[in-house]
Amino acid sequence: GLAQAGADVAVSDRPDRLDLTKETKSKVEAEGVKSRAYSLDVLDISGIPKAIDQVVQDFGRLDILVHNAGGCPWSRLEALSEEALELTLSINPKACFRLLKAALPWLRQSEHGRFLATSSVTGPKVAMPGAVHYGAAKAGVNAFVRGAALELAAEGITVNAVEPGYIQKPDGFLADPAQRSRIEQYIPLGRLGDPDDIAWAMVYLASDEARYVTGQTIVVDGGALLPESPDLISNVPAPD
Repeated sequence: GLAQAGADVAVSDRPDRLDLTKETKSKVEAEGVKSRAYSLDVLDISGIPKAIDQVVQDFGRLDILVHNAGGCPWSRLEALSEEALELTLSINPKACFRLLKAALPWLRQSEHGRFLATSSVTGPKVAMPGAVHYGAAKAGVNAFVRGAALELAAEGITVNAVEPGYIQKPDGFLADPAQRSRIEQYIPLGRLGDPDDIAWAMVYLASDEARYVTGQTIVVDGGALLPESPDLISNVPAPD
């Protein structure tokens, strides 16, 4: 999405996902912009500033930084290990601190400084059994967005996030047609979201059109949060 809007894009992912990183790089280059692939695990505290410095060296500038890492090991609260808790917090809110801190010198030099994060409706808006730690981590991402936005507003740097609902993925339980159909009946727009639906929300927040938007989150969930009861989705009265 950012490439289609004309941005050069530095792509990064974990070392074990380098093939996917290169695949994304090729898709970005197909849009006619510059791209490079980097190996970066957001759990690597010392690696974050090194990676950002390398991006600036290769591209000459840094205007937009997107923290799109996420996930957690699912676990009921009573069985949650310290390792799983720490991993979830490190991937999500802690990485926001580390990425933005490392990028600040370069964002300050930009006339278009943007920090964007992928949050979730889980935690800030709703809850899910087995994901108490994940929800708390994403709520922490939203709190980070508000606080950092206020702190950096005087410097013209905006900080925002997108809260996805159920988004189609090639793996995991959402890839199962039966599970997908079960969930889609509770979504007013009648389908899972597409990754592009998240991308375009990010593009808006990164654009000049969102220059006066900061400290905000955009829910992209097909209306899943709207009904008071799932029954209301299929039993809406027909118009006269």
